[in-house]
Amino acid sequence: MKQQAATVADHTAIAAAATILEEGGLVAFPTETVYGLGADAENPAAVARIYQAKGRPNDHPVIVHVAPGAALDYWVADIPDEARQLVAAFWPGPLTLILKRASHIPDAVSGGQDTVGIRCPSHPVAIALLSAFKGGKGGVAAPSANKFGNVSPTTAQHVRDEFGLDEHDDGATDGEACSGALLSTVLEGGPSQVGIESTIVDLSRLATHGPVLLRPGHISAQQIADVIGAMPAAPDQAAPRASGTLESHYAPRTPVTMLPQSELAAALAQLQARGVKVALIGHTLPPQSQSPSSQRLLPSDPAGYAYGLYAALRDMDQTGSDLILVETPPQDAAWLGVNDRLRRSVFGSAGVIASLLKN
Repeated sequence: MKQQAATVADHTAIAAAATILEEGGLVAFPTETVYGLGADAENPAAVARIYQAKGRPNDHPVIVHVAPGAALDYWVADIPDEARQLVAAFWPGPLTLILKRASHIPDAVSGGQDTVGIRCPSHPVAIALLSAFKGGKGGVAAPSANKFGNVSPTTAQHVRDEFGLDEHDDGATDGEACSGALLSTVLEGGPSQVGIESTIVDLSRLATHGPVLLRPGHISAQQIADVIGAMPAAPDQAAPRASGTLESHYAPRTPVTMLPQSELAAALAQLQARGVKVALIGHTLPPQSQSPSSQRLLPSDPAGYAYGLYAALRDMDQTGSDLILVETPPQDAAWLGVNDRLRRSVFGSAGVIASLLKN
């Protein structure tokens, strides 16, 4: 099937995408956080195609996306008051709730756990698709529309690049099944406005653990506490597995490392003296004498930085550099989501600078 672009007014493309979902196919669509790779959440075979396309471990849960006003009690076994309060405050929006899964919901979406992650996105194209799919009563299981562990996509073109497609490609490769061939359509919705994945809060163990912040994001722990009257705790060893919480994640192919601004100039000088090609991401310009091969300046506020982060990582990954050097962002609570994503992108690259200087 040809790749399709969609706007809110493109009812034909939305209807076609909803039909693909109902027939068990995969649809990439925009949300306010990142682009998602969606399938019918109640069709285990369709959900399995997500895992196949992404190369995702089967025990790593996906998030179910629902339309505004969807019946939450269809998806979950119990709705605590805290969940209703957070839904009223933040849905549609970038907040995922982990709750006990209703018995009739397949465990394919939860990695075999008795919980389910669920959210209602605010992007108008996502809302149009979810409202059209099964008359607004269905759920779309959708992790980020990229290969597992890679940088999440924030534009439709990122999705096409990730799966080796273009706007006129039907995804086929010499008649063989491949990850691109599994993806039937990519809905266009412009750049994702948040730019990092949703906040995930676990409410499935309130009686024993209270609320638990499994993944930070645009909605902060303090905002959650202001609504439910309790600050979410850090994850414990028994916390449910959740999407995007593995130690190594959101990583480009080029090694990534972080340094504080005070150490950047010296590191750049040493690396360049050894012929190391460096791409820099930061919010301050280095001295002109140490200007890197490629660089991307991001805004100095956390929302603006998050909006541009994944695009910057993807762009710098295409420069042929030996290293992506990231200026360490501020470490206060407002930057928690950004720092979480950067920490996971850097994981596994420890000692990269030392190694490059030795060669």
